[in-house]
Amino acid sequence: MARNEFLLRRLHSLSGIIPVGAYMVVHLLVNARTADSPAAFQASVYQIHSIGRLLPVVEWVFIFIPILFHAIYGVMILRQSQPNSGTYRYASNVRYTLQRATGMIAFAFIAWHVFHMHGWLHADWWTHGVAQRMYGHMFRPYNATSTAAEAIQISAIVPLLYAIGVLSCVFHLANGIWTFGITWGLWVTPKTQRRADWFCLAFGIILGLVGLTSLGRLATMSKDEIKAARISEDKLYQSKLASGELTDMPHKRAEAKDSAAESDASPAEEQTKSPAADEPAKAN
Repeated sequence: MARNEFLLRRLHSLSGIIPVGAYMVVHLLVNARTADSPAAFQASVYQIHSIGRLLPVVEWVFIFIPILFHAIYGVMILRQSQPNSGTYRYASNVRYTLQRATGMIAFAFIAWHVFHMHGWLHADWWTHGVAQRMYGHMFRPYNATSTAAEAIQISAIVPLLYAIGVLSCVFHLANGIWTFGITWGLWVTPKTQRRADWFCLAFGIILGLVGLTSLGRLATMSKDEIKAARISEDKLYQSKLASGELTDMPHKRAEAKDSAAESDASPAEEQTKSPAADEPAKAN
């Protein structure tokens, strides 16, 4: 690896922009459609899933493998780095330290986010036996807004963790664009570097606001709004089934999550749901 360090560092720099950074921008922009309406967000999710069986291939080739390479090689770079922001508090040194700190936070956040929403693996034994018991695999693509909101609202600390994770990812990308330009010789003069400073700052602020917009919307949806979103999603699903645009895929709907939760109910909970308990009291 020492012999190929020049090539690996440039591949590491490039992978952080394309495809990882580009995917993150698209991901946040798509999620921001939750602020428009559940139907708008659901339409975007359907468009993504329209590629069918190629979706896992696209995810691994263009998302997961580049993220793993960027993260693993980033850790190797971090072990060799010697930040001096504690001694010399120049802005560039602080950014150098923050770039590495946010990289570690971003990697941990992405790993947890994928587990929280998708459960990592799609095998039934893992999904039902492990992930769902640990509050993972909570997102269902065919009930996108409602299940995402339920996942975000599972605990009061979850929105805070998401805010920290999203902002860490955004800073890491925005500052990474600046270092990318230095690495690849795009801005080498003081004038071009100042312009890059302002561009990366504006880019980071805008993208951060986009990410927080969708997070804020999901975190503040009321139970009635989530219920209304579920009804809207189910109607859209049924219409696509009727038109032949979709085949029935219950595992991608909220009903799969609900049925799994019911199957995990304790015997005591089942007794409280007996038919007699649901009948109205009869007059003596």
